[in-house]
Amino acid sequence: MKNYLEFEKEIKSLEQEVDGLKSPFGSEGISEVDTQKIKNTQNEINEKLKETYANLNSWQRTQVARHEDRPKANFYIKKIFSQFTLLSGDRYFGDDKSVTAGFGLIDNKSVLIIGQEKGEDLNSRIERNFGMMRPEGYRKCIRLMKLADRFQIPVVTFIDTPGAYPGLGAEQRGQASAIANSIECCMSLTVPNISIIIGEGGSGGAIALASSNKVIMLENSIYSVISPEGCASILWRDPSKSLQAAEAMKLTASDLLELGVIDEIVSEPLGGAHRDPESIAADLKYSIIKNLKSFENFSKDEVYENRKAKFLQIGRDQGFNKSSNLESSLSYKESSLQKIKIHIEKNKFVYLGIGLMAISGLIALLF
Repeated sequence: MKNYLEFEKEIKSLEQEVDGLKSPFGSEGISEVDTQKIKNTQNEINEKLKETYANLNSWQRTQVARHEDRPKANFYIKKIFSQFTLLSGDRYFGDDKSVTAGFGLIDNKSVLIIGQEKGEDLNSRIERNFGMMRPEGYRKCIRLMKLADRFQIPVVTFIDTPGAYPGLGAEQRGQASAIANSIECCMSLTVPNISIIIGEGGSGGAIALASSNKVIMLENSIYSVISPEGCASILWRDPSKSLQAAEAMKLTASDLLELGVIDEIVSEPLGGAHRDPESIAADLKYSIIKNLKSFENFSKDEVYENRKAKFLQIGRDQGFNKSSNLESSLSYKESSLQKIKIHIEKNKFVYLGIGLMAISGLIALLF
């Protein structure tokens, strides 16, 4: 059974009409199927989908990102990679089922694959903790990323989580420390790492695995520091203002690409990824291979510096410019206006003295 969102009511009724037309059993028994009417109705559905999904607001995209039928990480892992070998445990406490991790092949090249998994049905969602990772999950990822770095194997992560698990046990086992260490590990890798946000990219739970050379988002996915409901509850103490919060937070793929937070958007099939999972898996595979190839001729230091410069550039006018010496730090490129402002600020007393002398001289001439 298909699941429909609130704004898809017209599409739902049209698709139910098509299902009825396809049935050879009418009110008077077996009847002829009207193929022309089915074709016309299907064209109407496609037009309605195109119109609806072209005009989604931020809150509606959030609903699509959370869609029950949306392909999850395990689906992409099975479709994109071959010879996947699952690895478990953090070697400290236990295994976290909310993250799937292991080594596999793509384009006949070894990669480490990490996927945050929400689950397909109620039982699997409970087992996977709805994609909310615990400290042992992050420590498992850190263990495997360090292993991949040692053997110079690229890292690919699939992000799909409402956030890190905020339970008492997770806090007692060092949730904040595990997230911080995971971010540090991602940033310090000397192999290329690519992150794909396939659904929700929520809070530090997502950033812990998305601090990568390339951050890719599916067209209808979201990426933010907090959920729209959480933001509305904090700012207005009213979760019903989720639409205003979602619009203000700039959490959609197009907004984040414009801000320079992400690097690429992968277009989804008409009506969202859940309507054609095979197509979106093929597009993602092409994107991953393309981005991995772009780093083929990079040295370890160049991969590291590329990632460092990417994050330092976010929110800056001109970004940071890598100097010729790999050992040196990044130098900030200032605009001419910024240089003038800094010069005046540093020498303000000199200019004040010159100004006072000029005024005194002018007064002496006049009197």
